[in-house]
Amino acid sequence: MEKNIEIRLRHWVFINDMKFFGPGRLELLEHIRETGSIVKAAKAMDMSYKKAWAMVDAMNTYGQQPYVITHKGGQQGGGAELTETAKNVIETYKKLTDKLLAVVEAEKELMTLI
Repeated sequence: MEKNIEIRLRHWVFINDMKFFGPGRLELLEHIRETGSIVKAAKAMDMSYKKAWAMVDAMNTYGQQPYVITHKGGQQGGGAELTETAKNVIETYKKLTDKLLAVVEAEKELMTLI
């Protein structure tokens, strides 16, 4: 019987032992960038607005700089946009992911032992 053996990888960045940034927050930021809205980003992820807002608030509070800037209602209807910090973190996190996946892909010894 042929087996499909693979190594799967997920990684997070911690600040003082607190999970700060990982796949979920990356996805949230990408949806905010696409939609311009925390509400729409939360809906796209089937997540409550409260949870999405808490994630944005944590990134804005504990990061070196804010990640998301919100605009209140008015005629334009408000919205949210990513800061340059968030855009840089997204790109750098993706580069790290690619590097880690390359290491996993190169791992042959473990795959032959299992």
